Amino acid sequence: MFRGFTSIVYKESIHILRDPRTLFLMLFIPGLQLTIFGYAIDMDVKHIPTVVYNLDGRADSRALIDTFRNSGTFDIVGTVNSDYDMMHSVIQAKAKVAIKIPPDYTDRLLTGAHTEIQILIDGGDSTVAMNALNVSNAIALRKSLSVLAKSVGVGQTPPIEARPRMLFNPDMKTANFMVPGLVGIVMQVVTMFLTAFAIVREKENGTFEQLMVTPVSRLGLMMGKLMPYAFVGTIETTFIVIIMRYLFGVHIAGSLALLGGLSLIFLFTALGLGLLISTLATTQMQAIQFSFVIMLPSVLLSGFVFPQESMPLPIYVIGQLIPATYFIRILRGIILRGAGIEDLWVQAVILAGFGLVILTLGTNRLRKTMG
Repeated sequence: MFRGFTSIVYKESIHILRDPRTLFLMLFIPGLQLTIFGYAIDMDVKHIPTVVYNLDGRADSRALIDTFRNSGTFDIVGTVNSDYDMMHSVIQAKAKVAIKIPPDYTDRLLTGAHTEIQILIDGGDSTVAMNALNVSNAIALRKSLSVLAKSVGVGQTPPIEARPRMLFNPDMKTANFMVPGLVGIVMQVVTMFLTAFAIVREKENGTFEQLMVTPVSRLGLMMGKLMPYAFVGTIETTFIVIIMRYLFGVHIAGSLALLGGLSLIFLFTALGLGLLISTLATTQMQAIQFSFVIMLPSVLLSGFVFPQESMPLPIYVIGQLIPATYFIRILRGIILRGAGIEDLWVQAVILAGFGLVILTLGTNRLRKTMG
């Protein structure tokens, strides 16, 4: 019944050992991904970027700011000097929370009068927003109890009240946060898989050698492979944005033209990633494995699900090397916060730089393959 079993086992073992690239992907990459993602996935929201507009400036107001900083939830990343700067810091995603302390904060504490602290919270990420809301209310209550403990009166109302205001997603609907990010992930997965098989298919069908002897430049070959899929990707992007708007009810607060223009930049970057994978892989199975090596970090480390601010520094740095990180920021900026190009140009330049580097690497790799 099992005649020849050991011979087949030996034969397949030799095949595996003769393909060290596939063996490496099979054995090393899963352990590496589990290690990275195990550290990256943290549901405890910490280090929320926060700016402060302190109109009081005296010791009591500075002590309040220190309380926010020492909570571990808020990272004070800067100070602003106007209400406009407060709002603009959140729109530009430089901060997710903005705290405004009134000019008479100290005077009201000394006289026992009621005072209010205004807190602007980016409601785009419901998990971060809810945590910021709860912690800020707890800080205000704790400071109030500290003040009341030093006073003589009994039964007084808390002198300090946090007045939070949810921006951009006041109902804190999860779909408003998740769906724009999902648009970026779907765009990358679909377009990357489309082009990941482009050159590998030519190799497996034996037509790659014919391309090598045709009078086509390497860059011409790369762009020729890329353009038809770019057209398909554009249609796919339009389709999923329509689904986002009319099926999930996510309104686009910003410019649709800006969204389309910056989506094209990411589209070429994702297509370039697929072509780069196609030059690295020798079989379609390897192309799939390489694609998953890129896809999983894009889902878990880009800020799509988990806040990057809560990740350990090495994992955070890895997240900044993922093109999807910047496109998801662009999507949420335009769709949720109505951000313009003056708010997003840095993300757009970085994304375009990634696209240029990836296409250059793919072209150079193709030169070596054709050589």
